[in-house]
Amino acid sequence: MTLDLLVLAPHPDDAELCCGGLLALCAARGQRAGVVDLTRGELGTHGTPEVRASEADAAAEVLGLALRDNLGLPDGHLRGDDQAQLDALVGAIRTHRPSLLLAPWTEARHPDHAATGRLAHAAHFLSGLRKHRPDLGAPFRATRLAHYPMRHEAPADLVVDITSAFETKARAIACHASQFGGGDTLIGDAVGGQAFAVRDRYWGASIGVAHGEPYLLGAPVPMSDPVAHFAAHPQTPSLVPPR
Repeated sequence: MTLDLLVLAPHPDDAELCCGGLLALCAARGQRAGVVDLTRGELGTHGTPEVRASEADAAAEVLGLALRDNLGLPDGHLRGDDQAQLDALVGAIRTHRPSLLLAPWTEARHPDHAATGRLAHAAHFLSGLRKHRPDLGAPFRATRLAHYPMRHEAPADLVVDITSAFETKARAIACHASQFGGGDTLIGDAVGGQAFAVRDRYWGASIGVAHGEPYLLGAPVPMSDPVAHFAAHPQTPSLVPPR
């Protein structure tokens, strides 16, 4: 299955929290978007792997995903230099052949999130090498690897306007009911559960819209006509720095 967008997520619910708006926008545009969860979230304080898998499937339906898969890697034990885990990602990339690949930023509170970012960086490169594990499929490299931050403040390279998809994103997040309302985890706490909605409002305000999602590109963006680009995406006057 060839995808336009593939999100690599350490645990079920991470993709919805950080990229749910972009995923919903892609589906609404007729683009093929998918999520590959690396683990089943079996070390989570709440919810069994079976419950979390069911919640992930429900969220995928809300978002209109073309694919939701799980690699079954060990929760809490993702390692950026683990060869078996790295090749699991290489296989996923070669199988689904996404144009745009998203993974967590390597600056993260949770070790699994940071490790996923490092694994994705290596897998993005190795998946395009013909001589690396040809048994995992034909070589393929996504056009771009971008990273999504979670709780750390990020120097965002781009912010996607998700205002039209915000309610869909909220419904997808709500599908992960086992993770919210417990009060004894960071995400289950009432304030923690609201943190990502506040984050979306913050980043939306940074570009003059109601809701936005930040992404990091890690390298310059090729552009042949900046005049046309910025003419099509003018900056809100109120956001222009004062003289």
